[in-house]
Amino acid sequence: MDSTSATGGATVAHLWTPRGWQREARIGDVAGNEVRARFALPGMPNLHSHAFQRAMAGLAERRGPGEDSFWTWREAMYGFASRIGPDDLRAIAAQLYVEMLAAGYTHVCEFHYLHNAPDGRPYADPAAMSKAIIEAASDAGIGLTLLPVLYMTGGFDGRPLSERQRRFGLSVDAYLRLLDSLAALESRQLRVGVALHSLRAVPEAAMREVLASPPAAGRVVHIHVAEQIGEVQDCLGVRGARPVQWLFDHAEVDSRWCLVHATHVDDAEMHAIARSGAVAGLCPTTEANLGDGLFPLRGYLDADGFFGIGSDSHVSVSPVEDLRWLEYGQRLLARRRIIAACKTGDSVGELLWTSAWQGGRRAVGLPNDVARDDWIVLDDASPLLAARDERSALDGFLFAGNAPLVRDVMAGGAWVVRDFRHREGERIAADYRRTVESLADG
Repeated sequence: MDSTSATGGATVAHLWTPRGWQREARIGDVAGNEVRARFALPGMPNLHSHAFQRAMAGLAERRGPGEDSFWTWREAMYGFASRIGPDDLRAIAAQLYVEMLAAGYTHVCEFHYLHNAPDGRPYADPAAMSKAIIEAASDAGIGLTLLPVLYMTGGFDGRPLSERQRRFGLSVDAYLRLLDSLAALESRQLRVGVALHSLRAVPEAAMREVLASPPAAGRVVHIHVAEQIGEVQDCLGVRGARPVQWLFDHAEVDSRWCLVHATHVDDAEMHAIARSGAVAGLCPTTEANLGDGLFPLRGYLDADGFFGIGSDSHVSVSPVEDLRWLEYGQRLLARRRIIAACKTGDSVGELLWTSAWQGGRRAVGLPNDVARDDWIVLDDASPLLAARDERSALDGFLFAGNAPLVRDVMAGGAWVVRDFRHREGERIAADYRRTVESLADG
C-alpha cells in the first residue's frame, strides 16, 4: 500500500457508528488504493486546543520557591507565549495537528488568543496569527473550528490586562472585525466559532454585545469556566454567584455552547448544563497536570449531559489517554471500578468513545451523522487486538496499553495517515525542530 496516497477506500469488517457496529462496510473513495481493515471508528473531535502550548510541554515541571499551582504555571506559559510569532505558531501548530491525526483526532477546536505582537500592538494584518493556525491545519490536513478569543480584562474586578496579557487583548469592535474577516475564509474543512476567554476576562456588557452581533449568530460559543477553586471564590466575591450559576443567569446557554472544564460545579450547576444541551469540554490530562480537580462525571451522565474531550495544553495528545484518565480519575475518587458505564454488560470503552464523539461533534458545530469523511482504522496486526471482536474492540483500544493502534486516518475525505505515517510528517517535524530550537536559543 502506498503510504502517501490520499485516495482510495476501505472495506471494514467492523465499522462503529452511533447506532452500533456495522459489518462489512465501506468508507472512502472507490478508486485508488484499497485498504482492508478489521476495525474502523469515526475520528474523534478535539474540542479544546491551545496549539502554541505544545512546544512548552514538559518545561514547567520544576518546583518553584512556593506552592505550585495553575497560577504559577500560567506565569511560565505567559513567558513562553511572549516569544512566539506567526511563523513560529504555524510550525508548532502543524506539528501538533500531525500528532493529533496520528492519535485519532480528525477535527480540532483551536481556542486562539495570541492575537497581537508580543508588545501588545496589532500586527499589520490583525488576523496574522489566526491565519497561521489556518495554514497549519491545512498543511496537516485536519478539520479546524477556529475560535478567536475575546480577552479584555485581567480579573473579575475589571483590572486592566497585565503587560504579558496585552498581546491577548482586543476591544469588542476589533474582535467582531476579526470574526467577520475569518468567517469569509470558511470552507469544507474550516469553521469559525466564538470564544469568550472566561468570565474574569470578559465583562458582562462585552459578552452581551458579542453574542447579539451578526458575526456571532448561529455559531458555536466556547468559554473557560469554573476550572479553578480560586476562580469560583473570586466570582462569588465580586459577582455574588458561582461562575456557571452566573453564566446561566446572564446568557442564553444552549446546545451551541461548550463550557470548557466546568470542573468545580455544584449539583444545581451540573444539572443546568445537562438540561441546556451545552457540552462540558473535559481535558483530563491537562486538568491533572495543572491540579485542577475532577468533573462529576457519573452524576452528569445520569442527567443525560453531553461531554467531549480536548488535549488543551497538550501534555498528552491522545484521545485514548484522555478518555482513559477521565474514567480512571473517577475510579480513584470513588474507589471502585466501572464508573462511566452503569448498566450490566455495558462497555466503558464504547460509552466513552460514543459520548465524546457525539459531544465533540456538537462542540465543533457538526451534525452527529455517519455520512462523513473522518475515519480512523485500527492496526489489525497489533497483539493488543488479538482475539478481540466488536464487543471488546473499543475496550481494548482504550484500556489495553500504550502501543499506537491507529494505523490509517482519513480526514475530510483524504487519507492523511497511512501505515502510521503522515503524508507530510517528516517535513513538518523538521520545520518544528528548527522552530523550537530557534525559540530556545532566543
